[in-house]
Amino acid sequence: MIKLVACDMAGTTIDEHGDVYVALARAVEETGAATTAEAVQEWMGADKVEAITALIERGGGTPAPDTVRNAFARFKQLLADSYAANPPVPLTGVEDAIRELQDRGIKVALTTGFSRDVAEPLLAGLGWTVADDGGSIPGGNGTAGGSKARHGIVLDAVVCADDVAAGRPAPYMIHRTMELTGVQDVREVLAAGDTANDLLAATRAGVTAVGVLTGKLNRAALAQYPHQHILDGVRNIPAILPV
Repeated sequence: MIKLVACDMAGTTIDEHGDVYVALARAVEETGAATTAEAVQEWMGADKVEAITALIERGGGTPAPDTVRNAFARFKQLLADSYAANPPVPLTGVEDAIRELQDRGIKVALTTGFSRDVAEPLLAGLGWTVADDGGSIPGGNGTAGGSKARHGIVLDAVVCADDVAAGRPAPYMIHRTMELTGVQDVREVLAAGDTANDLLAATRAGVTAVGVLTGKLNRAALAQYPHQHILDGVRNIPAILPV
């Protein structure tokens, strides 16, 4: 029986209008390196510092520490500007699915390739919180201790790329959500995401891997990677789990 559902953020639970792709590509290109849509897609879901480092090198640049640091700062500024101009929103049916899962006693966590200083304002803008010791706080990586507020989403945990030793496709963020929520058996965990790195991380973590079609990849593209389910969206997760 599934006791924990861990979902990616951008493109999986949150519609941020593809701005992360644009910001990442532009930040890399401003260093003088070239990018392609395919190369950027390959690094979606991964830690953004790791992504910038790899994309600069792949694009013919030299990923010196200062170059990467400045490009990452530029990425965060570009993304913040885009989010301010066109605020992200929950994907259709996601909030209802989270509430249904939690009402059934299943914990819900989010994982993200964003650093915490990017993720927390994004969640705050949606009015989503993380419960800690029975109360809710903006952002944070605590675990739920109280009842879920009906007027908003109260997540059981949020894990960011800078909370762990390595981002996706490493399994660490998923295992960290298990630690935070007290779930010890990987057979009791489902992880969902819209990218290849999401599915690879879920597989390496030993949990049920679910691809969703709310990102840039279509069914055929996602199906190339190890998975147990490919769904139209997170909204469909409750339907595949036994009541």
